[in-house]
Amino acid sequence: MTGLSVLRVFIGPDGGGGNPLGVVLDGAAVDPAERQAVAARLGFSETVFVDSLTAGDDSADDGVAPTIATIRIFTPRAQLAFAGHPTVGTSWLLAAHGHPRVTLCPPAGDVLTWATDDGLRWIRARAAWVHPIDVQQLPSVAAVDAETPGALGDPGRYVWAWEDETAGRLRSRYFPTELGIREDEATGAAAVVMGDRLGRALTIRQGVGSEIHVRPDPATGTVDVGGRVALVEVRDLAG
Repeated sequence: MTGLSVLRVFIGPDGGGGNPLGVVLDGAAVDPAERQAVAARLGFSETVFVDSLTAGDDSADDGVAPTIATIRIFTPRAQLAFAGHPTVGTSWLLAAHGHPRVTLCPPAGDVLTWATDDGLRWIRARAAWVHPIDVQQLPSVAAVDAETPGALGDPGRYVWAWEDETAGRLRSRYFPTELGIREDEATGAAAVVMGDRLGRALTIRQGVGSEIHVRPDPATGTVDVGGRVALVEVRDLAG
C-alpha cells in the first residue's frame, strides 16, 4: 500500500482555513508518467511526491544532521517547479517523521526549511522560482471579497488589498484557473511574490480563513514564508 498524507497548510489563528495538501512520502512507488493523473484524481490544489531522502554532508552545531528531500509538485493540470504551501506542508510532515532539519529539492532550487517556537513552519524561497501570477491590487477588502473566479482554463488572478497597511496586514484571494483550480485557499508562492514586491514583513489573510506570514530579505533576494500546519488523515493513495 502506498500511503497518502492529507494536511492543512497555513491554518488561521482560530484554527480555520488551511489549504488541503496531499503528500506521498513514498513517491518513488508512483510511476512519474502517472503522477499527473493521480494529482487530477485527488483534486488538491497541489500533490507532492517525495522521491528520495538522503543525509546531508554536514551537521549543525546542535548535532542534528540535515535531510535532503527530492520532491515533485503537481496541480490537477500541471507540474510546478516550486510552490509554497506544498513545501511548507511537506517540511512539516517530514519533521513529524523524524527529519527536523530538511532541505527540499524541487526543480526550481534548494528550499531551506525550519520551525520556530511559535508553532510556525518556514521555508526560504525566491520570487524568480514562482510561476507567472497576475497580481492585481484592489481598492478595498470589500472589493477583494466580492471577486469571483473565472472558468477553468481562463488566465488566473491574484487580487489583494490592504487591511492595515501600517501593520503590514493584507487580504488576498487567488484564482489559479489556468492550473485547474477555481480558488486556492492559501498560496505560499504568491506570498513569496508579495514579499519580494513590497519588501516588508507581511501577514496575509487569504481564502476563508488562512494566514500566511512573510519575511523578505532584500539583501539576499530571498523571502521567508511560514504558517501553521495540521495532519487531517493518512489513507491509501489508491483509495
